[in-house]
Amino acid sequence: MNELTRRDLLRRAAVSGAAVLAPHAAKAAVKTRFTKYEVFPTSIPMAERVRAAWEESYRLQGTFQTHYSAVFVRLHTDDGLTGICEALTSAAQAEAIAKRMIGHSPVEYFQDDSIQGLLMAVHDILGQAAGMTVARLLSASPKSRIEHTWWTHCLPPDLMASEAKLAASLGYRVHKVKARPWQDPLAQAAAMCAVVPKEYRIWADANASWGSPSRALHFINGLAKHPNYFAVESPVQYRNVESFRALKGKSPLKIAEHMGDDPMTFINEGLLQAFVIGGPLGRTMAKRALMAEATQVPLWVEYATQSGIAQVYQAQQAAAYPGIEYCITVTHCLADDLMVEPFQMQAGYYSVPKAPGLGATLDMAAVDKYRVK
Repeated sequence: MNELTRRDLLRRAAVSGAAVLAPHAAKAAVKTRFTKYEVFPTSIPMAERVRAAWEESYRLQGTFQTHYSAVFVRLHTDDGLTGICEALTSAAQAEAIAKRMIGHSPVEYFQDDSIQGLLMAVHDILGQAAGMTVARLLSASPKSRIEHTWWTHCLPPDLMASEAKLAASLGYRVHKVKARPWQDPLAQAAAMCAVVPKEYRIWADANASWGSPSRALHFINGLAKHPNYFAVESPVQYRNVESFRALKGKSPLKIAEHMGDDPMTFINEGLLQAFVIGGPLGRTMAKRALMAEATQVPLWVEYATQSGIAQVYQAQQAAAYPGIEYCITVTHCLADDLMVEPFQMQAGYYSVPKAPGLGATLDMAAVDKYRVK
């Protein structure tokens, strides 16, 4: 592959028309105006089956966490449409963003990163107005299904195995697991691989806890003895070019890392096989997905950590952008995803909703149950 620069990728984005709202979609919503908003802060505990072990894992990493906080927003328009989202920010910040949007058209915010997770609600409304799914709003030819991953913190091997078995029974075929110093990742691997089908694939996220390249290779080679394992994430110091150079050509597993401000060195030197990213959701995500498609270094996306709304929106984006390979969320490890429709997997894939907009419904009874007054 010839060496690419940021300028090359921006030029390709301009030619492809990435992040441009289809004219008929814009026409359908251009006269629409935001008139009202509602903000719902919630606190959701982990699922009972993993709650104690998760809390212990957080304690061991120096964090006291018993719940996840998710802020939901409903945006209303003058023509009777309602868009929903997880704000991905604090309740105060969500309200400040929503307040400044009143009186404006959703078209103005089509790919605006500055509004955080409220972009989900914007796309929900634009899709409803145009009679399109969010995926179709973002792409002329979206996929109908995407690969979604199960996610597990660093838990004792027997509990890791039961989580993997549960995930496989629910139709998942890819699983991201946390590797931490207080558990043996090789023992975890042996326990998990003993209970999952051969087509079940696992990657370990060390979050840079393995230290040096030589120590990372010790664990990588051990995990590679288990055929279900296919990748490791952040095996050495975050975005340390020299450490990743030391791993190049030596790892039998794919190497992934969180994307930094300048990913081009990692791409041009072939140091990674995937980038892990969170938000922002709008124009920046579109450009990153275009980069991933152009360079064939895919994105593994994980901003949908706390609710079913973000989980479905993430799937809509993955359907729209070929550069996104996997979606990651911890929603299934919480007591409730706060959605009406179940998030159903089949043989490793999630079928993207076909209804206009997001195609998902916020469960207001669940929101009231977990709402922070």
